Amino acid sequence: MPSESAGRRWWLVAWSLLLLVAAVAVAIYAGLYNIAADVPHTQPVYWLLDTVRERSVTARAQNIAVPNNLNDANRISTGAGQYAEMCSGCHLAPGMKRTEISQGLYPRAPELRRQTDLTPADQFWIVKHGVKMTGMPAWGITHDDELLWDVVAFVRKLPELTPEQYETMVKNAPKHEEIMQDMEMGGDNKPNGNHEHE
Repeated sequence: MPSESAGRRWWLVAWSLLLLVAAVAVAIYAGLYNIAADVPHTQPVYWLLDTVRERSVTARAQNIAVPNNLNDANRISTGAGQYAEMCSGCHLAPGMKRTEISQGLYPRAPELRRQTDLTPADQFWIVKHGVKMTGMPAWGITHDDELLWDVVAFVRKLPELTPEQYETMVKNAPKHEEIMQDMEMGGDNKPNGNHEHE
């Protein structure tokens, strides 16, 4: 009878799914998947995590209003100092050799001196919120949005810089410690303190 046949198929599908879930649970509990940072993900796992990351960032960044002054020299200068202090150890800089921490990260932190397909809103969201299980911190916990937009402004300029230009920008940038101290005191003495907000 058709109804009996459909019922058997339903039970077969249900049991198959239950067995699959049980097998996955046993594999997880037994620690079969190696999470060591010196062993790359399998290609399917890498694809899955990369796709989830890209779609998650895009979905959350789509309504972020981008300031219209990301090309402002003061904003870029402030971002240069912040980048050198907070980012260069993992993401490197023009002329910079890979650091010990950048060599040990997996997935490897993108070298931001290279061009990217990320929008400014994507970059801001990543800098502010971080990315789980990558070593990318959520800088929005300790830094205000204006400072994070300064970092984004600099990161967008970074691929154009020679090693000498990078060093000069960092040397002439406002000092990280002074900016953080001013921010903690509620001041706005940054050279670019008149930014529009997100």
